[in-house]
Amino acid sequence: MPTADLGDVTLQYELAGGGPPLLVVSGTGSDLRRRPSILESPLVQHFTVLAYDHRGLGLSRVPDPSSQPTMADFARDALRLCDHVGWQDLLLLGVSFGGMVAQEIALAAGNRIRRLVLACTSPGGAGRASAPLHEVYLLPPAERMERIAYYTDLRAATDPRRREELIRFLTLASESEDPAIPPGLRKQLEARRHHDTWDRLSSLRVPTLVAAGRHDGIAPLANAEALASRIPGARLRVFEGGHVFMLEDRAAWPAMIAFLQEA
Repeated sequence: MPTADLGDVTLQYELAGGGPPLLVVSGTGSDLRRRPSILESPLVQHFTVLAYDHRGLGLSRVPDPSSQPTMADFARDALRLCDHVGWQDLLLLGVSFGGMVAQEIALAAGNRIRRLVLACTSPGGAGRASAPLHEVYLLPPAERMERIAYYTDLRAATDPRRREELIRFLTLASESEDPAIPPGLRKQLEARRHHDTWDRLSSLRVPTLVAAGRHDGIAPLANAEALASRIPGARLRVFEGGHVFMLEDRAAWPAMIAFLQEA
């Protein structure tokens, strides 16, 4: 994977596909080396997709691991990466934590963003925060996975088979088998807990689609409804599934792609 040395942070990234430039900002604890990868999604059939590891995660690094980044810092990283690859105007898709970062990106540089998709995410503040994962990750590993499974899909509370399938999936996708929280993830969770764009979202003038899973407990539907109501002209689409609804509802990727392709 290519590397972008941005001075105070080094980001590992990948470019794939062909077509209009699309920056994809990923979620909590994400790592481009894991599967399933966003670069294996239908997006690469329609766009040139730029994906990257957040600072301190995957193969991305920071010279001073003791410093605590803010959500604005994560947004700044993304914009500087776009500068690095020569993108001035782009489409933007943020997923979960990445949707929080994408809100900050659009607020800081909305003139560069053609269209915006905010998937399974929350505005924070009076518009409601996503589930307190900074607390969940402090739990013992087995209890942590149980809680995350419930948050990922609220149906897991009453469906044992779904719960076990989710726990297996989450275990395979986890940052590490080590029960300790990796430093980069800890910093990300700390930034995430303070996310709040609610009072600023009314200033956005970027065409926006808010995409939500009906059974999502990490970013509940009420949060998506609040988010869409706050952004002028935003549309809301609700899909059948939980936090990873794009892997469950076949209509999700086509709907998001169609929105990004609109003139």
